[in-house]
Amino acid sequence: MPEPVRRIGIGIGKDPEKVIECANRVSGKFEIICYCCPGIVDRNAAGKWLIVSEHANPEQALVDDLMAGRIDAAVRGTLPANATLKALKKAAGVDHLERIALLETVSGKKFLLTPVGVDEGWTVGEKLELIKKGRIIAKKFGLPEKVGILSGGRLGDVGRHPQVDASMADAELLARLGDATHCEILIEDAVETCGLIIAPDGISGNLVFRTLVFLGGGKGHGAPVVNISRIFVDSSRASPDYSNALLLAASLSE
Repeated sequence: MPEPVRRIGIGIGKDPEKVIECANRVSGKFEIICYCCPGIVDRNAAGKWLIVSEHANPEQALVDDLMAGRIDAAVRGTLPANATLKALKKAAGVDHLERIALLETVSGKKFLLTPVGVDEGWTVGEKLELIKKGRIIAKKFGLPEKVGILSGGRLGDVGRHPQVDASMADAELLARLGDATHCEILIEDAVETCGLIIAPDGISGNLVFRTLVFLGGGKGHGAPVVNISRIFVDSSRASPDYSNALLLAASLSE
């Protein structure tokens, strides 16, 4: 018997034309459900494998269908982050979300980066959990399982500032406990051999992501949430393309 068609949901708030164009580009092997407010999507622009699902609260509808198993995976798309992630946390029964971003440099080098949310990965324990979950994703996508730990400076910078010293001490401890490599501040070297990069904290991780994608010509393929039972890929509303996030969600749902 043929395998059932997978259903991937994506949210549409702003820029509906952009999201529909990206969804049409990758639809076919799986069905795409577009969650939006009534009247913002031109149904004539939706291809054969696209379904437009209109709701007064599309964020909640997307999360509800994901958690109920009516769709196999979800992508935030251009829905607002605060409302969507708040609904996801409540439905999943967690007090925070852990995300691991799949990024690509302008030269085509892919790697995972975490933490990427400003409220994520602030303790050694939290980052150890991200290492464990990130290794699983790296293996799934054929990336090196070597993990690189970033800190606030080179080892020779010890003594220049207490925060730099604390950052390097945490990185050394994390590298030992997580069977990883302390790459100091040298992210440009770390991406050459490491499939998973651990930023010092969520602020610096978010800055790395935004600098690479929005200033450096790189690509963001989406950031799966790794501490819930369902597949949810976060994406930035400023992203120029959502096809990669849809493909990532579909791949994780296999």
